[in-house]
Amino acid sequence: MRNDLDGVVENAIAWATQRLGSTAYGTRCLAFVEDAIERSNDLEVFGGDDAHASAVLYHCSDRQDEPPRGVLAFYDCDGTLAGRRRNWGHVGLSLGDGLVIHAWDRVRIDRYDAITHLSPAPGWSAPGWAGWVPMLRVLEGSVQRSWTDDDAAVTAARMQQARHATLDG
Repeated sequence: MRNDLDGVVENAIAWATQRLGSTAYGTRCLAFVEDAIERSNDLEVFGGDDAHASAVLYHCSDRQDEPPRGVLAFYDCDGTLAGRRRNWGHVGLSLGDGLVIHAWDRVRIDRYDAITHLSPAPGWSAPGWAGWVPMLRVLEGSVQRSWTDDDAAVTAARMQQARHATLDG
């Protein structure tokens, strides 16, 4: 495992592409991208609680052109979750050449500009392009962490459920 920036990117992309077609990350796009970065590199990153919060934290709107390889591509996406309607956002990992791997209905690869034409879940808006952030920005403040061999998607679902339970309470 390489821990230089290029190594982190390539490790994350390899981890993500191994999950192509999986439905285990449905509705958990941020968890999918963070798991790709974290679990493939023994790191923990500290973004927002959802894709939109991360986009704001990372200032993704500063970069509107085609996302280069290894950056996070963000979208605005409104819907109802845990009884709250708002912009929860959507995020994927850029493979370069305009392609993004992301968790939508399943883990899939789409052109970054075609994601805005995906059919949203009932009650949700179609994603709107928000911009991209470099991996270096995402890694700011990250720490080394050894991950167990548990099922990453199951852990992500459990964490999402706990996070949204606090929204209700």
